[in-house]
Amino acid sequence: MSDELLKNWQKKSAERKKLYKQFLEKADKKKLLKALPDIHEAAFEKINCLDCAACCKNYSPRFKTPDIKRISRHLNLREGVFIEKYLHLDEEGDYVLNSKPCPFLGSTNNCSIYDVRPSDCSRFPYTDEDVLLKRQSLTIKNSEFCPIVYFTLEKLMKM
Repeated sequence: MSDELLKNWQKKSAERKKLYKQFLEKADKKKLLKALPDIHEAAFEKINCLDCAACCKNYSPRFKTPDIKRISRHLNLREGVFIEKYLHLDEEGDYVLNSKPCPFLGSTNNCSIYDVRPSDCSRFPYTDEDVLLKRQSLTIKNSEFCPIVYFTLEKLMKM
């Protein structure tokens, strides 16, 4: 992460939340969506998720029914046992993890269920899809702990 843009990124992101909100509200959505794939790719070339894993350490993905079925099968657990052991319903009615960090996160920041991980995990940080623009409050929240979201927003704002 030697890029100048990424120096002190957490501090800068916290300071720029209002700016991000204004930018996302007024931005040309079609122009941004067209630019996202290249910026997403550039971000992942500069930033290694295994160096950080803040998402896995501090937040929980939603576990949807297909995720629960797939992961339970992978772990050789009945769905009910998997839910009882690892999940609870949050205030929005979604299944989320009981604990932080994620129980499937290894000491080297590798995921022990990577090939069958929840769809929220495989899609995160949403920097290559319209979620970045449609769920602006989520994007701004993610920019505070994910350097890839921060990098993406900064690059989009320079267009």
